[in-house]
Amino acid sequence: MSETRRWRIDLAYDGAAFHGWAAQRDLRTVQGELEHWITMVLRLDSPAELTVAGRTDAGVHARGQVAHLDLSPEHDATHLAHRLARVLPADVVVQRVVRAAPGFDARFSAIWRRYVYRLWDRDSAPDPLLRNHHTLVTERLDVAAMDQAAGLLVGLRDFAPFCRHRDRATTIRHLTGLRVARLGDGRGTIEFTVQADAFCHSMVRSLVGALWAVGCRRRDQAWLQAVIAHPTRHGDVHVMRPEGLCLEEVGYPPDAELAQRAAQARELRELPRPAEPR
Repeated sequence: MSETRRWRIDLAYDGAAFHGWAAQRDLRTVQGELEHWITMVLRLDSPAELTVAGRTDAGVHARGQVAHLDLSPEHDATHLAHRLARVLPADVVVQRVVRAAPGFDARFSAIWRRYVYRLWDRDSAPDPLLRNHHTLVTERLDVAAMDQAAGLLVGLRDFAPFCRHRDRATTIRHLTGLRVARLGDGRGTIEFTVQADAFCHSMVRSLVGALWAVGCRRRDQAWLQAVIAHPTRHGDVHVMRPEGLCLEEVGYPPDAELAQRAAQARELRELPRPAEPR
């Protein structure tokens, strides 16, 4: 295998007009758009291939997405961000491109991802200019009840009840934070801030959907506890619309720990066994 150099790419995008991150034939995607223009501006002999910290679904946005790109040494990506700014459409922005530290992997080196889901309810004052970045519901939501119920979800567990099944993909995740609050922004926006080491497919929107059911009094905490204990995808959990969801930030360990973290993240994950009674 020929020598390559790895570059870290920090980017943001408005997901409204994209069919998600992952490249798909005949569909406009963030990965497809970026790989096309990177290949063009660097005049690569073969198509660029990006690895991303977290794949986003159709309609989902990102303010703090991270990707990496491997290039042969003759290709210098130092000024790639400036060159892409001239050709990329307005709904995707490459903020910076830098040489990656040794051991860096945009996906596997990450130690946490933070998403925010923004929602307007009956007590909100929606702004039509921001409609593509907030979800509107017709119910009046009890924010305190949702925030209290959110505490039941935090921790290391199998989140299969909130994830769409994928073959050979683990649904064990460590949810380190989940808070619900109504902002004093003049619009009464409700924000669900979710942080975990990683997320499985549709997990964030399903978590918000479960809390929404509690907030509008359709369900209670006993129902949520039953959902949590369910071994597979739970059919009563509503998956919220995508436009309210945004990947805000991805966290990485110090440079010296990047390779170790990447190796750990690739290992098959299991829940710790409960201690045997004495």
